[in-house]
Amino acid sequence: MNKKELNVVSTPLSHREGQGGGSTLFDKIWDRHIVQQVDDGPTQLYIERLYCHEVTSPQAFDGMRARGLKCFRPEKIICMPDHNTPTHDQDCPISDPVSKAQVDTLECNAREFGLTHYGMLSPDNGIIHVVGPEKGLSLPGMTIVCGDSHTSTHGALGAVAFGIGTTEVEQVMASQCILQQKPKSMRISINGRLGRGVTAKDVALFLIARLTTGGATGYFVEYAGDVVRQMSMEGRLTLCNLSIEMGARGGFIAPDETTFDYIKGRQFAPKGDDWDKAVAYWKTLKSDDDAVFDRDLNFDAADIEPRITYGTNPGMGMGITGNIPAEGDASFEKALFYMHFQPGQSLLGTKVDYVFLGACTNGRIEDFRAFASVVRGRRKAEGVTAWLVPGSWAVDRQIRAEGLDSVLQAAGFQIRQPGCSACLAMNDDKVPAGCLCVSTSNRNFEGRQGPGSRTVLASPLTAAAAAVTGVITDPRTLVDDTHK
Repeated sequence: MNKKELNVVSTPLSHREGQGGGSTLFDKIWDRHIVQQVDDGPTQLYIERLYCHEVTSPQAFDGMRARGLKCFRPEKIICMPDHNTPTHDQDCPISDPVSKAQVDTLECNAREFGLTHYGMLSPDNGIIHVVGPEKGLSLPGMTIVCGDSHTSTHGALGAVAFGIGTTEVEQVMASQCILQQKPKSMRISINGRLGRGVTAKDVALFLIARLTTGGATGYFVEYAGDVVRQMSMEGRLTLCNLSIEMGARGGFIAPDETTFDYIKGRQFAPKGDDWDKAVAYWKTLKSDDDAVFDRDLNFDAADIEPRITYGTNPGMGMGITGNIPAEGDASFEKALFYMHFQPGQSLLGTKVDYVFLGACTNGRIEDFRAFASVVRGRRKAEGVTAWLVPGSWAVDRQIRAEGLDSVLQAAGFQIRQPGCSACLAMNDDKVPAGCLCVSTSNRNFEGRQGPGSRTVLASPLTAAAAAVTGVITDPRTLVDDTHK
């Protein structure tokens, strides 16, 4: 294997000869990280960052141990528990024995293999897909992997980031490389200007409904257009997070001034002259004007309103003022039976039992600002249980520095401790059977938030509207002009 260190500020490789036309951004990053191309086989791809959490890494560490191997480049690997961490009383032993074993095992493995570990209650802990960008560990032009499908989140910074399996995690630990088939390229452009109360989460749910949950299978998606350029970095992180929900291998956005402003000054971002060199390189990370994509799609922002889901996959969604389709196939009927909904039904006014704000999709400071803007001066509806879970301790600190905690507490809400929480209910935050949860997370599968639980995916604004009214509510009836 080629042991030469790749430098994120080096001159990018040109596109391969014989392709014709210009290069896509994906081509530029992918080609620059090729170690070896196997004839009629996969690419040996160099990986610049491996994130490990407690769920998918134990078997990989066991494999390394059984083969007597050490991590090839331990400085490139970051370990962090997030799926199993409780969101209350983190200073006490974890009560669930399975969760405790997984969290403790990650800490022991990180110590044994000499890896950076941000443990529970560390000021640097949180959901790994929130912490990576906020610490400057994820940077433009990188290749980033983790044993988690929502690794696509990091693509918002202009990185090629994707989830991998446990065997592949072991490959990267042992060699800092992975064998991968190169995906096809897709560009999705959304042009125009979003309406009042429409967020990045709504854009993502709109795209998933249009493409379906398998519409981008085999592709790596580049997001472009007016709407994407106007998005904040946190909105871009949300959009890229949900790429996997339409079947894509990953999603990313070309870095620009919004990206650079977000990264500058973060702990692991380049400093001084290295910063200038990095930005000079990062500015080259864009698709050429004559680049040809395998699929090129265009959408109009005017067609997007606040969104909600009605079924049991993220593609079963609609505008919040719409109605569930009048008919569908057997899976459609099964989903509606599970959700206790009817064909043709409007969901406005439907009683809500739980509201969840958080996850690697919507657990950032901007999401808490949005939620607080709706509940300010109002009160949590009687009978609604609300879990407000920051994506990291850094987000928690910023919530308190901005006084959002006081706004939320005055409205009857409490802030929990960081973790994945009710996104997938691998901790104590489980929605009871039959209860309906308006959730800012990324998946609404049967039982995803607890056995028998029912999930409606929505934005932080829509979640906040449900939390103060007790029913599914169009957030535009409550938001002010700051959310135009």
